[in-house]
Amino acid sequence: MKTKKKRDKKDIPWKFSVRTDLAIEARELAGAKSEEDEIEGVEVITKEQENFSITHVKILNEKGSKAMGKPIGNYITIESEKLKENDILCHEEIMQTVSKYISSLSRLKRKATILVVGLGNWNITPDALGPKVISKILVTRHLQGSLPDEIDDSVRSVAAISPGVMGITGIETGEIIKGVVEKIKPDLVIAIDALAARRFSRINATIQMSDTGVAPGAGMGNKRMVLNEETLGVPVLAIGVPTVVDAATLVNDTMDRMLEEMIAQTQEGSEFYEMLKSMDTDEKYQLIVEILNPYVGNMFVTPKEVDAVVDRLANIIANSINIAVHPGITMDDINRYVF
Repeated sequence: MKTKKKRDKKDIPWKFSVRTDLAIEARELAGAKSEEDEIEGVEVITKEQENFSITHVKILNEKGSKAMGKPIGNYITIESEKLKENDILCHEEIMQTVSKYISSLSRLKRKATILVVGLGNWNITPDALGPKVISKILVTRHLQGSLPDEIDDSVRSVAAISPGVMGITGIETGEIIKGVVEKIKPDLVIAIDALAARRFSRINATIQMSDTGVAPGAGMGNKRMVLNEETLGVPVLAIGVPTVVDAATLVNDTMDRMLEEMIAQTQEGSEFYEMLKSMDTDEKYQLIVEILNPYVGNMFVTPKEVDAVVDRLANIIANSINIAVHPGITMDDINRYVF
């Protein structure tokens, strides 16, 4: 039987790498399969609620940062399949939870000014989460000084901007935001962005919050200015939802499951069994490259119902921010009015 010559690693035109913006997935890739599996410099706490789970990943030091490939800080993830559904009661519960974590991560003073930034391209639905959130934010900065005392005490100064993407504006997104920050001098920037996930089950079913900032477009392989306290001069709270998964990642996971099933169904010790067991990572990478070529690295997948789901997610995140930043806004107010 004629066998195909194994290609040398240097001949592989593209090196496959799993793209994910989620800290819980970065931890899995670092070798942790459960909460009991420890990674030096990383602390994990998981809470199970009736309708959702909460995972708090805390990267404590440089060792943990290197292992995870993420900056030192807090990463809080809420996972629920009901985020994809029109379950109003569950969504209200998630809003309350998200707003509490926004408050705890931001630690805002009473007279603080907040700038909410919606990252992404409003013309592409999976990337339009940020701009859609901005359209629902209760902005009040322009009203400061003209509100009655009883109302003024119940709201903070909030401004919002959706700067678009460089392909539309020709300007680096970070440059726009930095200019606005220097002008209005907010105490906190809240940045909302669509993310990329490793597992398809987490698409539109996960909300991640972190106090380490955000790199716009990082999950899609784009290199852009990082938005964090170091670059902007003020704390940055990032909120994101994975709306896409890299096609190469889907192929890789599918191949892993196929190999596991084939190994389970093959007689142990046989030549075919040994061949399957000995298939290394680079051989899989090579197969993925050949299967997806010429689209490799440029193809992302999103669910067909993404339009309706992104609208619901934008509503959840926007109202969570409204409750967190405005002391006088409650869930009753959210239910009574449409922002």
